[in-house]
Amino acid sequence: MPTLILHGDDDQIVPIQASGMLSSKLIKGAVLKVYKGAPHGMCTTLKDKVNADLLAFIESKAAKSSDRAA
Repeated sequence: MPTLILHGDDDQIVPIQASGMLSSKLIKGAVLKVYKGAPHGMCTTLKDKVNADLLAFIESKAAKSSDRAA
């Protein structure tokens, strides 16, 4: 299952070491995207960047899936 983990390295509510870093090691093949200086609410404060990264991830996985189907 394609998994993208997004985390800000300045999250004071859920520290990156206890969440993003650990999750990326536990989930086989996961992609960890770290946003330098980003807080807990980065999906609001950095919405354009987060949305662009989500779309790029989805498109990359869709392209790989199409290649395999062909």
